[in-house]
Amino acid sequence: MKKTAVIIALAVCCAAQFACGTKDGVQGKPSLKTFAEQKSYMIGVDIAHNLKSLNTEIDFEALVQGLGDVMKERPMLLPKSTMDSIRQVFTMQLREHQMAGMKASSEKNTQEGETFLAANKTKPGVITTASGLQYIIEKQGTGPKPKATDKVKVNYEGTLIDGKIFDSSIKRGQPVEFPVNGVIPGWTEALQLMPVGSKFKLFVPANLGYGDRGAGPDIGPGAVLIFEVELLGIVK
Repeated sequence: MKKTAVIIALAVCCAAQFACGTKDGVQGKPSLKTFAEQKSYMIGVDIAHNLKSLNTEIDFEALVQGLGDVMKERPMLLPKSTMDSIRQVFTMQLREHQMAGMKASSEKNTQEGETFLAANKTKPGVITTASGLQYIIEKQGTGPKPKATDKVKVNYEGTLIDGKIFDSSIKRGQPVEFPVNGVIPGWTEALQLMPVGSKFKLFVPANLGYGDRGAGPDIGPGAVLIFEVELLGIVK
């Protein structure tokens, strides 16, 4: 809610600037000649996008009125108790909207993921474990298999089922090291099946990945994940 309040407050400031005066320019529009003007306009555009993402009705005149009343120390049009109640309702509305969006996204991703995995498991070379993890052995190594308590060094690239890359140590040109039991369950299971030197392609169901919570801006709730994983070694 603090983030929302900051966004709205900044939006009010921008609205007040445009409502209370104009600069030299066409039809009252700012000329945007100086860096400060250009920067302010950029901030205003970003704020507007954030406000739109709230998916709630905003009365711009009321926003400007609230800013002016506070800055000019005029009497408030609403008592504090009323504003506190409105804030609580608004916070609840935002939370409900967010949860509804996540639920809808999860249901969509789950359906698409189940369809994908059902078709994928019938393809040549695809192995399906008891947990539902699917994988293809692209290169079989000859080294030892790591245990859950081991630390490993790997190169990998992760994509969604639509092919979008969301993470890649390969593109960064830097392998990563981590405990086998310190990653998502699908990886923990798969790494223990891989002799050092192996390269597997993993198809990770949501329940073995990030589940209904998703991760970051790219991995939605209920998403199936695909990984190219090369096990370079067991770190001593």
